[in-house]
Amino acid sequence: MNHSISFVFKLIVSIVAFVGCFLVAMVFGAADTTVKDVWQALATNLSGDTLTIIRELRLPREVAAIFVGAALAVSGAIMQGITRNPLADPGLLGLTAGANAALAFTIAFMPSTNYFGIMIVCFIGAAIGAVMVFGIGAMKKGGFSPLRIVLAGAAVSAFLYAVAEGIGLSFKISKEVSMWTAGGLVGTSWGQLQIIVPFIIVGTLIALFLSRQLTVLSLSEEVALGLGQKTVQIKATLFIVIILLAGASVALVGNMAFIGLMIPHIVRAIVGTDYRFIIPMSAILGAAFMLLADTLGRTIHAPYETPVAAIVAMLGLPFFLFIVRRGGKALP
Repeated sequence: MNHSISFVFKLIVSIVAFVGCFLVAMVFGAADTTVKDVWQALATNLSGDTLTIIRELRLPREVAAIFVGAALAVSGAIMQGITRNPLADPGLLGLTAGANAALAFTIAFMPSTNYFGIMIVCFIGAAIGAVMVFGIGAMKKGGFSPLRIVLAGAAVSAFLYAVAEGIGLSFKISKEVSMWTAGGLVGTSWGQLQIIVPFIIVGTLIALFLSRQLTVLSLSEEVALGLGQKTVQIKATLFIVIILLAGASVALVGNMAFIGLMIPHIVRAIVGTDYRFIIPMSAILGAAFMLLADTLGRTIHAPYETPVAAIVAMLGLPFFLFIVRRGGKALP
């Protein structure tokens, strides 16, 4: 009971922090805006250039940051739970590289594909990337060691990025492909969000629904089987959820590594190892982190944009090396 009360308190604090990050993201940027402008844009029907910028450019962008951050953090947490691999991350294990390669293929051979079609292609590409990584990792006995999976992920990601780059150069579409693969929220529209957001919401809700089973799976597959869990069906469902979340994120912002690695580790240090707590907290903190990264990208060198993927990588790479130095062990 005390543990639940403690979690509720931590959840409230994280939500307050998230709301603060959202307000900061809405106020700060290349265009000078105030808290009053943001309030008028969100709560009234008043018009004006500043209010239009907030409503049509900044708000959809920050909504995208919220859902992408949550999706990547939740998918990373699920991957770490299923594989019991603390280095698991959609960006490191081939999912985003697969989605990018599929995206380049689509732009080259089916340039008239609409946004919904591009998203479906990203889902398929993410699935192919993950299957390649886990297929290589399982080729040798005891193949699912953290190090071997990360090495397989690095090799497959490099190959798939090379495929995407090769397609871009061959068909003279490098600019279009790089606009996606650079990772960014520039130009996010309400139309894109209407397609992407439902998939992320559904994926997150399924993850929450299966969080108890994921907790048992993350401890031991033998225990899960002993408790009568249908581990194959649960793993398959969670794998589909990962593909939904990672594919939707790539379709919206391109390649974005390390969020799915960092946030679950930080969350476990706060709430423990129960995925009923890890999943919702990862979604909130992932969204807050992505809002802060995007705000930094817009303000560090305003009015020019610093790619948000670069900011995330600058923060994420030292964290990744820290976890590797610990021998792949999770944070206490």
